[in-house]
Amino acid sequence: MRRFTELYTRLDATTATNEKVAAMRDYFADAPPADAAWAVSFLCGRRIKRLIPNARLREWVAELLDMPLWLVEESYAAVGDLAETVTLLLDGAAVSGNEIDRSLAYWVESRILPLRRLDDAAKQAEVAAWWRALPHDARFTLNKLLTGAFRVGVSRRLVTRALAETADIEPARIAHRLMGQWQPSAAFFEALLDPVDQGEDAAQPYPFFLASPVEQAGGVSVHDLGHFDDWRAEWKWDGIRAQLIRRAGECHIWSRGEELMDGRFPEVEAAAAALPEGVVLDGELLAWLPDDDRPLPFARLQRRINRQKPSKRMLADHPVRFLAYDVLEAEGGDCRGAPLLARRARLNEIVVPTEATIAVSSFVDARGWDELAERREYAGALGTEGFVLKRADSPYRVGRVRGDWWKWKIDPYAVDAVLIYAQPGHGRRSNLLTDYTFAVWSDDSLVPFAKAYSGLTDAELGKLDRWIRQNTLERFGPVRSVKATQVFELHFEGIQVSNRHKSGIAVRFPRIARWRNDKPIAEADTLDEIKALLSARGT
Repeated sequence: MRRFTELYTRLDATTATNEKVAAMRDYFADAPPADAAWAVSFLCGRRIKRLIPNARLREWVAELLDMPLWLVEESYAAVGDLAETVTLLLDGAAVSGNEIDRSLAYWVESRILPLRRLDDAAKQAEVAAWWRALPHDARFTLNKLLTGAFRVGVSRRLVTRALAETADIEPARIAHRLMGQWQPSAAFFEALLDPVDQGEDAAQPYPFFLASPVEQAGGVSVHDLGHFDDWRAEWKWDGIRAQLIRRAGECHIWSRGEELMDGRFPEVEAAAAALPEGVVLDGELLAWLPDDDRPLPFARLQRRINRQKPSKRMLADHPVRFLAYDVLEAEGGDCRGAPLLARRARLNEIVVPTEATIAVSSFVDARGWDELAERREYAGALGTEGFVLKRADSPYRVGRVRGDWWKWKIDPYAVDAVLIYAQPGHGRRSNLLTDYTFAVWSDDSLVPFAKAYSGLTDAELGKLDRWIRQNTLERFGPVRSVKATQVFELHFEGIQVSNRHKSGIAVRFPRIARWRNDKPIAEADTLDEIKALLSARGT
Protein backbone atom coordinates (compact mmCIF):
# COMPACT_ATOMS: atom_id res chain seq x y z
CA MET A 1 0.00 0.00 0.00
CA ARG A 2 2.95 2.33 0.58
CA ARG A 3 4.00 2.40 -3.09
CA PHE A 4 0.44 2.90 -4.30
CA THR A 5 -0.16 5.67 -1.77
CA GLU A 6 3.00 7.43 -2.96
CA LEU A 7 1.79 7.09 -6.56
CA TYR A 8 -1.63 8.51 -5.73
CA THR A 9 -0.05 11.40 -3.84
CA ARG A 10 2.26 12.23 -6.75
CA LEU A 11 -0.58 12.13 -9.24
CA ASP A 12 -2.86 14.22 -7.04
CA ALA A 13 -0.17 16.87 -6.57
CA THR A 14 0.27 17.81 -10.23
CA THR A 15 -1.70 18.75 -13.30
CA ALA A 16 1.27 18.35 -15.65
CA THR A 17 0.79 15.48 -18.09
CA ASN A 18 4.47 14.53 -18.30
CA GLU A 19 4.78 14.45 -14.51
CA LYS A 20 1.77 12.16 -14.23
CA VAL A 21 3.19 9.82 -16.87
CA ALA A 22 6.57 9.82 -15.11
CA ALA A 23 4.94 8.97 -11.78
CA MET A 24 3.06 6.00 -13.27
CA ARG A 25 6.12 4.83 -15.20
CA ASP A 26 8.20 4.84 -12.00
CA TYR A 27 5.52 2.88 -10.21
CA PHE A 28 5.02 0.25 -12.92
CA ALA A 29 8.77 -0.29 -13.18
CA ASP A 30 9.17 -1.17 -9.48
CA ALA A 31 5.82 -2.45 -8.19
CA PRO A 32 5.16 -6.19 -7.85
CA PRO A 33 3.10 -7.37 -10.87
CA ALA A 34 0.00 -8.16 -8.82
CA ASP A 35 0.05 -4.67 -7.26
CA ALA A 36 0.66 -3.06 -10.64
CA ALA A 37 -2.31 -4.93 -12.13
CA TRP A 38 -4.66 -3.53 -9.49
CA ALA A 39 -3.18 -0.08 -9.96
CA VAL A 40 -3.87 -0.27 -13.70
CA SER A 41 -7.44 -1.31 -12.95
CA PHE A 42 -8.08 1.63 -10.64
CA LEU A 43 -6.29 4.17 -12.82
CA CYS A 44 -8.31 3.04 -15.86
CA GLY A 45 -11.51 3.90 -14.02
CA ARG A 46 -12.56 0.44 -12.87
CA ARG A 47 -14.07 0.45 -9.41
CA ILE A 48 -14.65 -2.06 -6.69
CA LYS A 49 -18.38 -2.50 -6.30
CA ARG A 50 -19.28 -0.35 -3.31
CA LEU A 51 -19.26 -2.56 -0.24
CA ILE A 52 -20.16 0.07 2.34
CA PRO A 53 -22.79 2.82 1.96
CA ASN A 54 -21.32 6.28 2.44
CA ALA A 55 -23.80 6.97 5.23
CA ARG A 56 -22.33 4.05 7.19
CA LEU A 57 -18.81 5.44 6.87
CA ARG A 58 -19.99 8.76 8.28
CA GLU A 59 -21.67 6.99 11.18
CA TRP A 60 -18.61 4.86 11.89
CA VAL A 61 -16.16 7.76 11.99
CA ALA A 62 -18.54 9.62 14.32
CA GLU A 63 -18.61 6.63 16.69
CA LEU A 64 -14.86 6.10 16.52
CA LEU A 65 -14.17 9.73 17.43
CA ASP A 66 -17.13 10.03 19.84
CA MET A 67 -18.34 12.93 17.71
CA PRO A 68 -21.94 14.00 17.04
CA LEU A 69 -23.11 12.75 13.66
CA TRP A 70 -24.38 16.21 12.75
CA LEU A 71 -20.83 17.55 13.05
CA VAL A 72 -19.55 14.86 10.65
CA GLU A 73 -22.37 15.77 8.25
CA GLU A 74 -21.50 19.46 8.49
CA SER A 75 -17.84 18.67 7.88
CA TYR A 76 -18.79 16.60 4.84
CA ALA A 77 -20.95 19.43 3.50
CA ALA A 78 -18.03 21.86 3.90
CA VAL A 79 -15.38 19.59 2.37
CA GLY A 80 -17.54 17.97 -0.31
CA ASP A 81 -15.50 14.76 -0.62
CA LEU A 82 -16.25 11.93 1.83
CA ALA A 83 -12.84 10.26 1.61
CA GLU A 84 -11.12 13.56 2.40
CA THR A 85 -13.62 14.39 5.16
CA VAL A 86 -13.06 11.10 6.96
CA THR A 87 -9.29 11.39 6.57
CA LEU A 88 -9.20 14.91 7.98
CA LEU A 89 -11.42 13.99 10.93
CA LEU A 90 -9.11 11.07 11.75
CA ASP A 91 -5.96 13.17 11.72
CA GLY A 92 -5.79 13.14 15.50
CA ALA A 93 -6.13 9.35 15.77
CA ALA A 94 -2.99 7.48 16.73
CA VAL A 95 -1.41 5.16 14.16
CA SER A 96 -0.65 1.61 15.27
CA GLY A 97 0.94 -1.20 13.31
CA ASN A 98 2.72 -1.39 9.96
CA GLU A 99 -0.21 -2.23 7.71
CA ILE A 100 0.98 0.31 5.15
CA ASP A 101 3.77 -2.13 4.23
CA ARG A 102 1.24 -4.71 3.08
CA SER A 103 0.97 -4.95 -0.69
CA LEU A 104 -1.88 -3.34 -2.63
CA ALA A 105 -2.94 -6.77 -3.91
CA TYR A 106 -3.11 -8.05 -0.33
CA TRP A 107 -5.20 -5.08 0.76
CA VAL A 108 -7.67 -5.48 -2.09
CA GLU A 109 -7.91 -9.26 -2.25
CA SER A 110 -7.55 -10.19 1.44
CA ARG A 111 -8.99 -7.15 3.17
CA ILE A 112 -11.36 -5.04 1.07
CA LEU A 113 -13.11 -7.61 -1.16
CA PRO A 114 -13.86 -10.04 1.74
CA LEU A 115 -15.98 -7.27 3.33
CA ARG A 116 -18.87 -8.41 1.12
CA ARG A 117 -19.17 -11.55 3.29
CA LEU A 118 -19.41 -9.63 6.60
CA ASP A 119 -22.34 -8.08 8.42
CA ASP A 120 -22.34 -4.37 9.30
CA ALA A 121 -20.87 -4.83 12.77
CA ALA A 122 -17.94 -6.88 11.46
CA LYS A 123 -17.37 -4.41 8.61
CA GLN A 124 -17.29 -1.54 11.07
CA ALA A 125 -14.73 -3.31 13.26
CA GLU A 126 -12.51 -4.03 10.25
CA VAL A 127 -12.63 -0.52 8.81
CA ALA A 128 -12.06 1.12 12.21
CA ALA A 129 -8.98 -1.09 12.68
CA TRP A 130 -7.65 -0.07 9.27
CA TRP A 131 -8.12 3.61 10.04
CA ARG A 132 -6.08 3.15 13.21
CA ALA A 133 -3.36 1.19 11.38
CA LEU A 134 -2.67 3.62 8.52
CA PRO A 135 -1.09 7.08 8.43
CA HIS A 136 -2.80 10.09 6.83
CA ASP A 137 -1.98 9.61 3.12
CA ALA A 138 -2.65 5.87 3.19
CA ARG A 139 -5.96 6.44 5.01
CA PHE A 140 -6.95 8.86 2.28
CA THR A 141 -6.09 6.35 -0.46
CA LEU A 142 -7.96 3.58 1.34
CA ASN A 143 -11.01 5.81 1.80
CA LYS A 144 -10.97 6.64 -1.91
CA LEU A 145 -11.13 2.92 -2.69
CA LEU A 146 -13.88 2.28 -0.14
CA THR A 147 -16.07 5.14 -1.40
CA GLY A 148 -15.57 4.31 -5.08
CA ALA A 149 -14.42 7.88 -5.71
CA PHE A 150 -10.93 7.07 -6.98
CA ARG A 151 -10.41 10.01 -9.34
CA VAL A 152 -6.96 11.43 -9.80
CA GLY A 153 -7.02 13.29 -13.12
CA VAL A 154 -5.51 10.45 -15.16
CA SER A 155 -7.07 9.37 -18.43
CA ARG A 156 -6.91 5.86 -19.80
CA ARG A 157 -4.79 7.22 -22.62
CA LEU A 158 -2.17 8.46 -20.13
CA VAL A 159 -2.14 5.09 -18.40
CA THR A 160 -1.63 3.43 -21.77
CA ARG A 161 1.22 5.80 -22.58
CA ALA A 162 2.95 5.15 -19.24
CA LEU A 163 2.66 1.38 -19.68
CA ALA A 164 3.95 1.58 -23.25
CA GLU A 165 6.97 3.61 -22.14
CA THR A 166 7.62 1.19 -19.29
CA ALA A 167 7.60 -1.83 -21.63
CA ASP A 168 8.98 0.02 -24.70
CA ILE A 169 6.21 -1.29 -26.94
CA GLU A 170 3.57 0.42 -29.07
CA PRO A 171 0.77 2.21 -27.20
CA ALA A 172 -1.76 0.70 -29.63
CA ARG A 173 -0.80 -2.81 -28.50
CA ILE A 174 -1.23 -1.84 -24.83
CA ALA A 175 -4.58 -0.21 -25.61
CA HIS A 176 -5.80 -3.38 -27.30
CA ARG A 177 -4.73 -5.59 -24.41
CA LEU A 178 -6.58 -3.33 -21.96
CA MET A 179 -9.87 -3.91 -23.77
CA GLY A 180 -12.35 -6.50 -22.59
CA GLN A 181 -13.05 -8.21 -19.29
CA TRP A 182 -9.60 -8.90 -17.91
CA GLN A 183 -9.00 -9.55 -14.23
CA PRO A 184 -6.18 -7.86 -12.27
CA SER A 185 -3.44 -10.39 -11.56
CA ALA A 186 0.32 -10.78 -11.76
CA ALA A 187 -0.07 -12.93 -14.88
CA PHE A 188 -2.23 -10.31 -16.55
CA PHE A 189 0.26 -7.50 -15.88
CA GLU A 190 3.19 -9.55 -17.13
CA ALA A 191 1.26 -10.39 -20.33
CA LEU A 192 0.28 -6.73 -20.67
CA LEU A 193 3.94 -5.67 -20.90
CA ASP A 194 5.17 -8.69 -22.86
CA PRO A 195 6.68 -7.60 -26.21
CA VAL A 196 5.41 -10.85 -27.75
CA ASP A 197 1.67 -11.29 -28.30
CA GLN A 198 0.32 -14.24 -26.36
CA GLY A 199 -2.83 -14.67 -28.44
CA GLU A 200 -5.95 -12.64 -27.75
CA ASP A 201 -9.22 -13.84 -26.24
CA ALA A 202 -11.74 -14.63 -28.99
CA ALA A 203 -14.20 -12.16 -27.45
CA GLN A 204 -11.70 -9.31 -27.09
CA PRO A 205 -12.69 -6.07 -28.87
CA TYR A 206 -10.41 -3.42 -30.35
CA PRO A 207 -10.00 0.11 -28.95
CA PHE A 208 -12.50 2.47 -30.55
CA PHE A 209 -11.44 5.33 -32.84
CA LEU A 210 -13.29 8.47 -31.72
CA ALA A 211 -14.08 11.56 -33.78
CA SER A 212 -13.18 15.04 -32.51
CA PRO A 213 -15.83 17.79 -32.47
CA VAL A 214 -15.42 20.39 -35.20
CA GLU A 215 -16.69 23.14 -32.93
CA GLN A 216 -13.82 22.49 -30.49
CA ALA A 217 -11.10 22.43 -33.13
CA GLY A 218 -9.67 25.84 -32.25
CA GLY A 219 -11.83 27.78 -34.68
CA VAL A 220 -11.49 25.26 -37.52
CA SER A 221 -14.49 25.03 -39.85
CA VAL A 222 -15.25 22.24 -42.30
CA HIS A 223 -13.98 24.50 -45.10
CA ASP A 224 -10.56 24.40 -43.41
CA LEU A 225 -10.36 20.60 -43.69
CA GLY A 226 -9.24 20.76 -47.32
CA HIS A 227 -10.73 19.55 -50.57
CA PHE A 228 -14.13 17.94 -50.17
CA ASP A 229 -13.16 15.00 -52.39
CA ASP A 230 -10.56 13.95 -49.79
CA TRP A 231 -13.33 13.30 -47.25
CA ARG A 232 -16.35 11.09 -46.79
CA ALA A 233 -19.39 12.04 -44.70
CA GLU A 234 -21.65 9.66 -42.78
CA TRP A 235 -24.71 10.39 -40.72
CA LYS A 236 -23.90 10.45 -37.00
CA TRP A 237 -26.43 8.01 -35.64
CA ASP A 238 -27.97 8.45 -32.18
CA GLY A 239 -27.56 4.96 -30.77
CA ILE A 240 -25.05 2.82 -28.91
CA ARG A 241 -21.59 2.66 -30.43
CA ALA A 242 -20.62 -1.00 -30.49
CA GLN A 243 -18.33 -3.66 -31.95
CA LEU A 244 -19.80 -6.86 -33.33
CA ILE A 245 -17.38 -9.79 -33.13
CA ARG A 246 -17.65 -13.09 -34.98
CA ARG A 247 -14.82 -15.42 -33.91
CA ALA A 248 -14.42 -19.09 -32.99
CA GLY A 249 -18.03 -19.86 -33.90
CA GLU A 250 -19.43 -17.30 -31.45
CA CYS A 251 -20.80 -13.75 -31.64
CA HIS A 252 -20.11 -11.00 -29.10
CA ILE A 253 -21.30 -7.41 -28.81
CA TRP A 254 -19.25 -4.80 -26.94
CA SER A 255 -20.33 -1.26 -26.14
CA ARG A 256 -17.91 1.65 -26.36
CA GLY A 257 -17.89 1.61 -22.54
CA GLU A 258 -16.42 -1.92 -22.69
CA GLU A 259 -19.59 -3.59 -21.52
CA LEU A 260 -20.20 -7.04 -22.94
CA MET A 261 -23.83 -7.04 -24.11
CA ASP A 262 -24.21 -10.70 -25.05
CA GLY A 263 -27.84 -11.83 -24.84
CA ARG A 264 -29.38 -8.36 -24.89
CA PHE A 265 -29.76 -8.15 -28.66
CA PRO A 266 -30.43 -11.75 -29.74
CA GLU A 267 -31.69 -10.73 -33.20
CA VAL A 268 -28.30 -9.11 -33.94
CA GLU A 269 -26.40 -12.13 -32.63
CA ALA A 270 -28.53 -14.45 -34.78
CA ALA A 271 -27.85 -12.34 -37.87
CA ALA A 272 -24.13 -12.21 -37.02
CA ALA A 273 -23.98 -16.01 -37.18
CA ALA A 274 -24.14 -15.62 -40.97
CA LEU A 275 -21.00 -13.48 -41.04
CA PRO A 276 -17.71 -15.14 -42.03
CA GLU A 277 -15.33 -16.24 -39.29
CA GLY A 278 -12.73 -13.80 -37.99
CA VAL A 279 -14.74 -10.59 -38.49
CA VAL A 280 -15.01 -7.53 -36.23
CA LEU A 281 -17.36 -4.72 -37.25
CA ASP A 282 -17.62 -1.24 -35.77
CA GLY A 283 -21.02 0.39 -35.88
CA GLU A 284 -24.11 1.60 -34.07
CA LEU A 285 -26.96 -0.24 -32.38
CA LEU A 286 -30.23 1.50 -33.19
CA ALA A 287 -33.92 0.93 -32.54
CA TRP A 288 -35.25 0.55 -36.06
CA LEU A 289 -38.42 -0.88 -37.58
CA PRO A 290 -37.58 -3.22 -40.50
CA ASP A 291 -39.48 -1.28 -43.18
CA ASP A 292 -38.61 2.25 -42.04
CA ASP A 293 -36.01 4.51 -43.65
CA ARG A 294 -34.91 6.06 -40.37
CA PRO A 295 -34.25 4.86 -36.80
CA LEU A 296 -36.63 5.19 -33.88
CA PRO A 297 -35.84 7.71 -31.10
CA PHE A 298 -33.07 6.76 -28.68
CA ALA A 299 -35.68 6.40 -25.92
CA ARG A 300 -36.95 3.28 -27.68
CA LEU A 301 -33.46 1.77 -27.62
CA GLN A 302 -33.08 2.57 -23.91
CA ARG A 303 -35.84 0.12 -23.12
CA ARG A 304 -33.61 -2.65 -24.46
CA ILE A 305 -30.29 -1.64 -22.93
CA ASN A 306 -30.67 -3.17 -19.48
CA ARG A 307 -32.78 -6.18 -20.48
CA GLN A 308 -30.48 -9.15 -20.14
CA LYS A 309 -33.08 -11.45 -21.73
CA PRO A 310 -35.68 -9.42 -23.64
CA SER A 311 -39.12 -10.96 -24.01
CA LYS A 312 -40.69 -11.80 -27.35
CA ARG A 313 -42.95 -8.78 -26.99
CA MET A 314 -39.99 -6.54 -26.25
CA LEU A 315 -38.22 -7.84 -29.36
CA ALA A 316 -41.32 -7.24 -31.46
CA ASP A 317 -42.12 -3.77 -30.10
CA HIS A 318 -38.53 -2.45 -30.05
CA PRO A 319 -36.55 -4.12 -32.85
CA VAL A 320 -32.87 -3.32 -33.19
CA ARG A 321 -30.53 -2.94 -36.14
CA PHE A 322 -26.73 -2.92 -36.16
CA LEU A 323 -25.58 -0.32 -38.67
CA ALA A 324 -21.95 -1.04 -39.55
CA TYR A 325 -19.58 1.62 -40.81
CA ASP A 326 -16.19 -0.03 -40.53
CA VAL A 327 -14.46 -3.40 -40.48
CA LEU A 328 -11.56 -3.82 -38.07
CA GLU A 329 -10.79 -7.48 -38.67
CA ALA A 330 -11.46 -9.71 -41.65
CA GLU A 331 -10.54 -13.39 -42.05
CA GLY A 332 -8.87 -13.14 -38.65
CA GLY A 333 -6.48 -10.40 -39.78
CA ASP A 334 -6.25 -6.89 -38.33
CA CYS A 335 -7.14 -4.49 -41.15
CA ARG A 336 -7.22 -1.24 -39.17
CA GLY A 337 -4.12 0.05 -40.93
CA ALA A 338 -5.75 -0.05 -44.38
CA PRO A 339 -7.21 3.19 -45.80
CA LEU A 340 -10.84 3.94 -45.06
CA LEU A 341 -12.03 3.37 -48.62
CA ALA A 342 -10.34 -0.03 -48.74
CA ARG A 343 -11.93 -1.02 -45.46
CA ARG A 344 -15.33 0.12 -46.67
CA ALA A 345 -15.00 -1.95 -49.83
CA ARG A 346 -14.20 -4.95 -47.66
CA LEU A 347 -17.17 -4.16 -45.41
CA ASN A 348 -19.55 -4.17 -48.37
CA GLU A 349 -18.25 -7.61 -49.33
CA ILE A 350 -18.82 -8.97 -45.82
CA VAL A 351 -22.29 -7.60 -45.03
CA VAL A 352 -25.14 -8.78 -47.25
CA PRO A 353 -26.91 -5.61 -48.50
CA THR A 354 -30.40 -7.10 -48.17
CA GLU A 355 -29.96 -8.07 -44.52
CA ALA A 356 -32.16 -5.77 -42.37
CA THR A 357 -30.72 -6.58 -38.93
CA ILE A 358 -27.09 -5.92 -39.93
CA ALA A 359 -26.69 -3.23 -42.56
CA VAL A 360 -23.99 -0.85 -43.81
CA SER A 361 -24.15 2.87 -43.11
CA SER A 362 -23.81 4.57 -46.48
CA PHE A 363 -21.82 7.69 -47.24
CA VAL A 364 -23.82 10.89 -47.67
CA ASP A 365 -24.09 12.02 -51.29
CA ALA A 366 -22.99 15.66 -51.61
CA ARG A 367 -20.91 17.68 -54.06
CA GLY A 368 -19.19 20.03 -51.64
CA TRP A 369 -19.06 21.51 -48.15
CA ASP A 370 -21.88 23.98 -48.87
CA GLU A 371 -24.26 21.26 -50.03
CA LEU A 372 -23.32 19.14 -47.03
CA ALA A 373 -24.10 22.10 -44.77
CA GLU A 374 -27.56 22.30 -46.33
CA ARG A 375 -28.17 18.61 -45.64
CA ARG A 376 -27.06 19.13 -42.05
CA GLU A 377 -30.05 21.44 -41.52
CA TYR A 378 -32.50 18.52 -41.70
CA ALA A 379 -30.28 15.90 -40.03
CA GLY A 380 -32.49 15.87 -36.92
CA ALA A 381 -35.58 15.01 -38.96
CA LEU A 382 -33.76 11.90 -40.17
CA GLY A 383 -33.03 10.78 -36.61
CA THR A 384 -29.32 11.65 -36.70
CA GLU A 385 -27.11 14.06 -34.77
CA GLY A 386 -25.26 15.45 -37.79
CA PHE A 387 -22.25 14.06 -39.64
CA VAL A 388 -19.04 12.20 -39.01
CA LEU A 389 -16.39 13.38 -41.48
CA LYS A 390 -13.66 10.87 -42.31
CA ARG A 391 -10.55 11.35 -44.39
CA ALA A 392 -10.74 8.90 -47.31
CA ASP A 393 -7.24 7.53 -46.72
CA SER A 394 -7.43 7.43 -42.90
CA PRO A 395 -6.48 4.30 -40.95
CA TYR A 396 -8.57 3.21 -37.97
CA ARG A 397 -6.68 4.74 -35.05
CA VAL A 398 -6.92 4.33 -31.26
CA GLY A 399 -8.86 6.79 -29.12
CA ARG A 400 -9.56 10.41 -29.92
CA VAL A 401 -6.73 11.31 -32.34
CA ARG A 402 -7.49 14.61 -34.02
CA GLY A 403 -7.12 15.14 -37.73
CA ASP A 404 -8.69 12.19 -39.56
CA TRP A 405 -12.19 11.93 -38.09
CA TRP A 406 -14.41 14.86 -37.09
CA LYS A 407 -17.99 15.00 -35.83
CA TRP A 408 -20.02 17.90 -37.20
CA LYS A 409 -23.12 17.83 -35.05
CA ILE A 410 -26.32 19.76 -35.50
CA ASP A 411 -26.89 22.66 -33.14
CA PRO A 412 -27.97 21.47 -29.68
CA TYR A 413 -31.27 22.27 -28.04
CA ALA A 414 -31.05 25.50 -26.01
CA VAL A 415 -33.11 26.44 -22.94
CA ASP A 416 -32.94 29.31 -20.47
CA ALA A 417 -33.36 27.90 -16.96
CA VAL A 418 -33.16 29.14 -13.35
CA LEU A 419 -30.61 27.90 -10.82
CA ILE A 420 -32.41 26.51 -7.72
CA TYR A 421 -29.99 24.02 -6.07
CA ALA A 422 -26.22 23.56 -5.78
CA GLN A 423 -23.89 21.09 -4.15
CA PRO A 424 -20.14 20.44 -4.03
CA GLY A 425 -18.37 18.82 -6.92
CA HIS A 426 -15.88 15.95 -6.78
CA GLY A 427 -12.11 15.63 -6.76
CA ARG A 428 -10.45 19.00 -7.21
CA ARG A 429 -13.87 20.64 -7.19
CA SER A 430 -14.89 19.16 -3.85
CA ASN A 431 -14.42 22.50 -2.07
CA LEU A 432 -16.56 24.38 -4.60
CA LEU A 433 -20.30 24.31 -5.22
CA THR A 434 -20.22 23.24 -8.87
CA ASP A 435 -23.05 20.72 -9.35
CA TYR A 436 -26.26 22.56 -10.16
CA THR A 437 -29.97 21.88 -10.54
CA PHE A 438 -31.98 24.10 -12.88
CA ALA A 439 -35.71 24.72 -13.19
CA VAL A 440 -38.17 26.10 -15.74
CA TRP A 441 -41.61 27.64 -15.31
CA SER A 442 -44.78 25.58 -15.02
CA ASP A 443 -47.58 28.10 -14.57
CA ASP A 444 -46.34 30.22 -11.66
CA SER A 445 -43.94 27.64 -10.18
CA LEU A 446 -40.38 26.61 -10.94
CA VAL A 447 -40.09 22.89 -11.67
CA PRO A 448 -36.70 21.08 -11.56
CA PHE A 449 -35.70 20.33 -15.12
CA ALA A 450 -32.04 19.31 -15.44
CA LYS A 451 -28.74 18.98 -13.62
CA ALA A 452 -25.47 20.23 -15.06
CA TYR A 453 -21.94 20.78 -13.84
CA SER A 454 -19.85 21.67 -16.90
CA GLY A 455 -19.51 24.68 -19.14
CA LEU A 456 -18.38 27.50 -16.84
CA THR A 457 -14.85 28.87 -16.65
CA ASP A 458 -12.83 28.61 -13.43
CA ALA A 459 -13.41 32.32 -12.83
CA GLU A 460 -17.18 31.90 -13.29
CA LEU A 461 -17.20 28.86 -10.98
CA GLY A 462 -15.47 30.85 -8.25
CA LYS A 463 -17.83 33.80 -8.68
CA LEU A 464 -20.93 31.57 -8.66
CA ASP A 465 -19.65 29.64 -5.63
CA ARG A 466 -19.36 32.89 -3.66
CA TRP A 467 -22.82 33.98 -4.77
CA ILE A 468 -24.38 30.64 -3.75
CA ARG A 469 -22.86 30.78 -0.26
CA GLN A 470 -24.19 34.30 0.22
CA ASN A 471 -27.67 33.45 -1.10
CA THR A 472 -28.38 30.03 0.42
CA LEU A 473 -31.94 29.63 1.65
CA GLU A 474 -31.87 26.07 3.07
CA ARG A 475 -29.45 23.17 3.37
CA PHE A 476 -30.21 19.49 2.94
CA GLY A 477 -26.93 17.74 3.74
CA PRO A 478 -24.50 18.85 1.04
CA VAL A 479 -27.32 20.34 -1.11
CA ARG A 480 -28.23 24.03 -0.86
CA SER A 481 -31.34 25.71 -2.15
CA VAL A 482 -30.65 29.24 -3.38
CA LYS A 483 -32.56 32.38 -4.23
CA ALA A 484 -34.13 32.00 -7.65
CA THR A 485 -32.49 34.94 -9.38
CA GLN A 486 -29.81 33.50 -11.69
CA VAL A 487 -30.59 32.41 -15.26
CA PHE A 488 -28.36 30.15 -17.35
CA GLU A 489 -28.55 28.99 -20.94
CA LEU A 490 -28.36 25.20 -21.04
CA HIS A 491 -27.60 23.07 -24.08
CA PHE A 492 -28.50 19.40 -24.46
CA GLU A 493 -28.56 16.77 -27.20
CA GLY A 494 -31.85 14.97 -26.79
CA ILE A 495 -35.18 15.06 -24.98
CA GLN A 496 -37.69 12.36 -24.07
CA VAL A 497 -40.72 11.68 -21.90
CA SER A 498 -39.79 10.37 -18.44
CA ASN A 499 -42.05 9.30 -15.57
CA ARG A 500 -39.05 9.33 -13.22
CA HIS A 501 -38.64 13.12 -13.38
CA LYS A 502 -40.93 15.66 -11.77
CA SER A 503 -40.98 17.69 -14.96
CA GLY A 504 -42.12 14.65 -16.95
CA ILE A 505 -39.15 14.90 -19.31
CA ALA A 506 -35.49 13.93 -19.36
CA VAL A 507 -32.69 15.44 -21.41
CA ARG A 508 -29.39 13.99 -22.62
CA PHE A 509 -25.96 15.51 -21.95
CA PRO A 510 -27.07 18.83 -20.42
CA ARG A 511 -24.33 21.43 -19.96
CA ILE A 512 -24.10 25.14 -19.25
CA ALA A 513 -23.61 27.30 -22.33
CA ARG A 514 -23.49 30.70 -20.62
CA TRP A 515 -24.52 32.67 -17.55
CA ARG A 516 -27.39 34.95 -18.58
CA ASN A 517 -26.75 37.93 -16.31
CA ASP A 518 -28.77 39.96 -18.81
CA LYS A 519 -32.00 38.00 -18.34
CA PRO A 520 -34.52 38.14 -15.45
CA ILE A 521 -36.04 34.88 -14.25
CA ALA A 522 -39.45 35.87 -15.64
CA GLU A 523 -37.95 35.36 -19.12
CA ALA A 524 -36.76 31.81 -18.45
CA ASP A 525 -38.37 29.13 -20.58
CA THR A 526 -41.51 27.23 -19.65
CA LEU A 527 -42.13 23.51 -19.37
CA ASP A 528 -44.67 23.72 -22.18
CA GLU A 529 -42.05 25.26 -24.47
CA ILE A 530 -39.64 22.46 -23.68
CA LYS A 531 -42.28 19.78 -24.20
CA ALA A 532 -42.89 21.28 -27.62
CA LEU A 533 -39.34 20.26 -28.49
CA LEU A 534 -40.42 16.63 -28.22
CA SER A 535 -42.03 16.92 -31.63
CA ALA A 536 -39.10 18.82 -33.12
CA ARG A 537 -36.46 17.07 -35.21
CA GLY A 538 -38.74 14.04 -35.41
CA THR A 539 -38.43 13.04 -31.74
